[in-house]
Amino acid sequence: MKTLIIVDIQNDFLPKGALAVNEGDQIVSIINELIPHYGHVIATQDSHPDDHGSFADNHDEHEIGEVIDLHGLEQVLWPSHCIQGTLGAQFSPSLNTDEVDHIFQKGTDPKIDSYSAFYDNGHRKATGLAEHLREIATSEVHIVGLATDYCVKFTALDAVAEGFKTTLIADACRGVNLNSGDVENAIEEMQHAGIIITTSDVILGETKL
Repeated sequence: MKTLIIVDIQNDFLPKGALAVNEGDQIVSIINELIPHYGHVIATQDSHPDDHGSFADNHDEHEIGEVIDLHGLEQVLWPSHCIQGTLGAQFSPSLNTDEVDHIFQKGTDPKIDSYSAFYDNGHRKATGLAEHLREIATSEVHIVGLATDYCVKFTALDAVAEGFKTTLIADACRGVNLNSGDVENAIEEMQHAGIIITTSDVILGETKL
């Protein structure tokens, strides 16, 4: 079975959100069109406590975009976003969540960030996603969402490392591009790792998966 993983389509990553991804709202309709073509659909959700170590507001004398050492790991400092219990952490109201079979939350530990849906950034703790995919006999995952150069990329890299055939649907993703070229470099890194890069028209042109 093939599973669709929808990464972080949350209000804070959409226009006017705390950490808005440019054109992030434009992929929601594409994702909604893709959903019925999969036997199993998973959504991921950033779910941060308000004292999370990745928030610039929680570090005196540091600003958004700076890179610090956070408990032994390199950490980009972000605006406070996707805080548990807030509107910003909720899925976009435009996203069709009716056919989402399972939600995996990440970033719940204030001491470490979690870009990937599989592990925290230090691979210290697993979310249980890999085990879940094996339990439902998934051999292949397709990944969409936000953002190409962070949570999407690390989710895809962990998926292929876990042994799943992994495809990125590129036009159903958008990137932060904190530095010029980050998105292109992320896609190149994914390709080098053995991840297939395709587009939604190719998927939608196939028979139902």
